Amino acid sequence: MRYAFWPGCVSKGACPELYTSMVRVAPELGIELVELYDGNCTGAGVISEHSMETADALNARNFAMAQRLGLPLINICSTCQGVQSLAQQRLRKNAKLAAQVNETLADEGLQYDAEAGLEVKNFLWVLVEDLGLEKLRSLLKKPLTGLKAGPFYGCYILRPESVLGYDEHPDRDHYLEQVIEAVGCTLVTYEGQDKCCGFPIMTINKKNSLAMAANHLSEAQSEGADCLVTPCPLCHLNLDAQQPDAAKYATVDGLEVPILHLPQLIGLALGIDAKELRVDRHVISTRKVLSRL
Repeated sequence: MRYAFWPGCVSKGACPELYTSMVRVAPELGIELVELYDGNCTGAGVISEHSMETADALNARNFAMAQRLGLPLINICSTCQGVQSLAQQRLRKNAKLAAQVNETLADEGLQYDAEAGLEVKNFLWVLVEDLGLEKLRSLLKKPLTGLKAGPFYGCYILRPESVLGYDEHPDRDHYLEQVIEAVGCTLVTYEGQDKCCGFPIMTINKKNSLAMAANHLSEAQSEGADCLVTPCPLCHLNLDAQQPDAAKYATVDGLEVPILHLPQLIGLALGIDAKELRVDRHVISTRKVLSRL
């Protein structure tokens, strides 16, 4: 399995352990990553608020590079997945927009064929649809028996369903639970697992952002979760790095919920040393996770 790889900004900036984990895990799964080293930020839904055309041009640039390689595009970020899917839809439906964007890309010798399109998949989707859960189980060297894990999807990989392939793959909103169980964990479900983490409003309403994160973390801890697993670096950042500040809004005492990015969970189950997955870099200690294993 060979993919053009767009890691996203957070996994190479604020949380580099997430990038390291994916690069380490991929070959163990038979995945070859051809990284788009010259790729650019998808805009994270922020740039589009100011200039939709600029956001679409940025995403089309990444698409064009992947098309030039003749490869599908893989990401490790729920937010990137949603933004990329929406950009693809706009470019596919609006030939004039696609032409304008290609005029911008022409300076770099790039062109995105919106009509031909490009397959763009989050790592979570690749695990279930391309690798397959049975194959994943066969590769496990250290099933995570005894670890109680809760899913946290993030917004952009769930909504809107109309552009995220749910017509063809209606179970995508259950994939994270399926993977958690496939690697041997005890699944913990809770009300906030498919809600917003609060990151999008962090800079304009920090109190509410922290309260949102605290609610989800409190619910998960109350249900007995040892950790949460997310396919989104932005959710990881808000739930892990901001958790000490969010604790003041928690509905439970002693809030402490380690957060694992999806490749880190897979890596542990593949028997990769925790130090290689850099789980020691997290703000909230992962000792609770490792002690369960």
